[in-house]
Amino acid sequence: MSNEKNTLILRFSSMGDVVMTIPVLRCLEKKYPNEKFIFVTRKKFEPFFAEFNNITFFEADFKTRHKGFFGLLRLFKDLKKTNPAKIADLHNVLRTKFLKFLFQLSFHKVVSVDKKRNDRKALTRKKNKIFKPLTSIHFNYQEVFNRLGFDIDLTKDHSFPASKNFRLNTETISLTNRRVIGIAPFARYLTKTYPLDLMQKIVGFLDQKHTVFLFGFGKFEMDIIEKWSKAFKNVYSCLTVGGFKNEIALISNLDLMISMDSANGHIASIYNVPVITLWGLTHPYTGFTTFNSNPDNQLCVDREKYPLVPNSIYGDKELKGYEDAMRSINYNDVLARVEINLNNHV
Repeated sequence: MSNEKNTLILRFSSMGDVVMTIPVLRCLEKKYPNEKFIFVTRKKFEPFFAEFNNITFFEADFKTRHKGFFGLLRLFKDLKKTNPAKIADLHNVLRTKFLKFLFQLSFHKVVSVDKKRNDRKALTRKKNKIFKPLTSIHFNYQEVFNRLGFDIDLTKDHSFPASKNFRLNTETISLTNRRVIGIAPFARYLTKTYPLDLMQKIVGFLDQKHTVFLFGFGKFEMDIIEKWSKAFKNVYSCLTVGGFKNEIALISNLDLMISMDSANGHIASIYNVPVITLWGLTHPYTGFTTFNSNPDNQLCVDREKYPLVPNSIYGDKELKGYEDAMRSINYNDVLARVEINLNNHV
């Protein structure tokens, strides 16, 4: 075991939340190049950490080695071997609370992210709703490191990396006089998903002037993406680029991303790609906006018609009578924002 002290960073899911840590990690690496940080998360998120020199990836394997109660004990023992001095809990859920308890028993300094649960309840409740913006999750993460003694400031210390090296196969994909736009039409919950008939209109219109890549996951989403990519000449599935690492590289080279309140928008934003986000029963005020987001690119449902929005933080709660709420976002308004962003992003 090395005598070198490390700072452990815990965030096990979901993809969007893990991606939202990246700008904070860049600040840490910039301000503390001689410190060592270990990010503990699931294997599938490892590609996001390739850009760092002093932040290493550690796999939390909750399917086998670290599964269940005894698996968590094993994870604690595995992490103890890394010789941690401080622990940043960016998740604050049952698993990390248990690990926090064990580390505190062995006199380690642990700071957990403050999820501002009371403020979240006030924003999302039906009666006496307090409709005001919550602190961005990015800054909640920053606060954890500030409390651990790291003097970082996202507004001053962050800088974007260069786009990842990536070259499209121009023999099969037309790029002549075309901008490259990504569209992630899906979200984990239907309450956050723009109606597919309206999204198809957007895809069809953009197909006339631009090259469009569609991003999704799972059979249902990929079946729709395959259908649209066959129906339109200049629309392509993300599968054509070959693997998740290449998807990230492609996203970093886009001229624009259109996304729901979901992970692909967050991925694009950390590479300084303009992002238009469409919000359903969640809302930008929940704090889950993309990094460095332009408020004009946050298109929300009409709250005069649907005043109970947001009714949840994650979009996991349906509301009777709100099934068509996202139809109040006019697809022509989305297209107008596309043109504005492309004109500004040369």
